[in-house]
Amino acid sequence: MKKFLALTLSAALMLSLAACGGGTTGGDAAKDNAAATGVAIEGDTIKIGVFEPTTGENGGGGMQEVLGMRYANKVNPTVDINGTTYKIQLVEVDNQSDKTAAVTAAQSLISSGVVAVLGSYGSGVSIAAGQTFADAQVPAIGASCTNPQVTLGNDFYFRTCFLDPFQGTVMASYAIENGYKTAALVSQNGDDYSTGLAAFFKQAFEGMGGTIVADETYQTNESDFNAILTTIKGANPDCIFAPSSIATATLLLPQAQANGIKAQIIASDTWENETIITAAGSAAEGVALSTFFDEHDESNPVAKEFVEGFKAYLNGDPQNLTLNGGSDGVAAVSALGYDAYMSIYEALKALDGAEALNSVALCDALKAVSFNGVTGAISFDENGDAVKNVAYIKQIKDGKFNFLKTQSAE
Repeated sequence: MKKFLALTLSAALMLSLAACGGGTTGGDAAKDNAAATGVAIEGDTIKIGVFEPTTGENGGGGMQEVLGMRYANKVNPTVDINGTTYKIQLVEVDNQSDKTAAVTAAQSLISSGVVAVLGSYGSGVSIAAGQTFADAQVPAIGASCTNPQVTLGNDFYFRTCFLDPFQGTVMASYAIENGYKTAALVSQNGDDYSTGLAAFFKQAFEGMGGTIVADETYQTNESDFNAILTTIKGANPDCIFAPSSIATATLLLPQAQANGIKAQIIASDTWENETIITAAGSAAEGVALSTFFDEHDESNPVAKEFVEGFKAYLNGDPQNLTLNGGSDGVAAVSALGYDAYMSIYEALKALDGAEALNSVALCDALKAVSFNGVTGAISFDENGDAVKNVAYIKQIKDGKFNFLKTQSAE
């Protein structure tokens, strides 16, 4: 549930902070009153922060998310509110895939005067920066940060993706339906996304009658997985579930192949990146993963239009192609990044006619947002989480991500 202010606050202060769930923890009355409206929209430019990793272990995926946001800003660069046309300016920071750097990056965005924030790829950095955004009363909307802790207890965090309890259950269901009765887990110590998703998979897999025969962990920036893989090979699992970063996948897969491991390797949304195929080569063949979107699904007209436009955007600039992993393939996180931007855009449009033009009013407007996005219908529940119940399963075959099926957790 969302946090609420203590009843001991004065009635006036309660009223001033009532917007968007009532604010966050403590502080003296003067400080709270100063932040009661968050950041005001002034002049004719609205600044939106882009809080993403463009370096570090998640830099590849973070950059694809940024590309989706940049394209959304190109398509919708202005918004009309109360008779004024505002330019929407993206203010980008690199959180370096690091929790400590993430807090500094978040503080930098607040200091720059952003009224909303997009990101981040990586649940750990999103969780680390969450309190900074809440204290400033500036809403943040993540694209692919799937750990439940990102929004839990934070009135100012939203997201456009499904959550890890769902994703873990989806992949467990996929494994069971494919006849895999035993599984091994490989996850990264200290990484909220990796360990959380592994735990959700384990709970679901065992609940469906499966058996976890190995549960291995590794340290951040570890590059030698041979000891872990030797243990797993000895346990002889039917499948291996490895929710990890792109960088880890490029190392883990060739080493698994070299160790003669035949088990089906299954993964999560982070693995939908062309870099893995390029770096791992034949070792990536057959990997199955869950993700949020498929560019070949033309059932949604909004998605079809996005795919056509985004591919043109990528092909129109060689640097964009490079940043996208060397191809014009449309990653799910790019689509989610576009939807995150459009969520803020729709909330800004909803302020037309409102007296208050500030980040708290924008946060309130986000709670009521409802529109047809690239990745499906976009609306948010009481925790700020997107209401979604379907994942796409893809498999790497012949050096490409191929759609297999949609999968629910039921």
